[in-house]
Amino acid sequence: MLKKLLLLCSAVLIMSSIGYAKEVGGINMPETLAVGSSDTLLLNGAGIRTKFFIKAYVGGLYLKKKGGDANAIINADEPMAIRLHMISKLITSDKMEDATREGFQNATNGNIAPIKDKMEKFIAVFKDGIKINDVYDIIYTPAEGIKVYKNKELKSTATGLDFKKALFGIWLCNKPADKDLKNAMLSGK
Repeated sequence: MLKKLLLLCSAVLIMSSIGYAKEVGGINMPETLAVGSSDTLLLNGAGIRTKFFIKAYVGGLYLKKKGGDANAIINADEPMAIRLHMISKLITSDKMEDATREGFQNATNGNIAPIKDKMEKFIAVFKDGIKINDVYDIIYTPAEGIKVYKNKELKSTATGLDFKKALFGIWLCNKPADKDLKNAMLSGK
């Protein structure tokens, strides 16, 4: 009887760990993310976005196959995603808007004019308030462009590889939002 109980407990523990690849800042980041009807992305890496000692969110990068070349990922015209899981009550809509604008400036070397309308539409996603445990999925597929989900609800769409490059550049460019987060996303762990 004890042997059966131990076997059952082991099975439950194994099954409960399936589907989560990494715990970061107390948040379990899924090991895979489904996009579209046929693509499944793998967690490439995840870390915490910190600014002025405030842990803002856990960010994870999802790719079709793991990689560590930021420029190749930014320029790739293939399905990929970034998940942002909010972990601080100090992150407000205004702070997220400011940080995102700064990120676009850095990712485009100050040339936001070609993507300005799409950028504003993306930033509007944060205007309806941000709470702890809000999850934003930023999903790119070549056929559909960028889709942004907040807590699994579609909030925004935008097309164009140029916009995708700028958006993913916020976290992966040469002047990223957070260098430690960039390194974690590219770690393949």
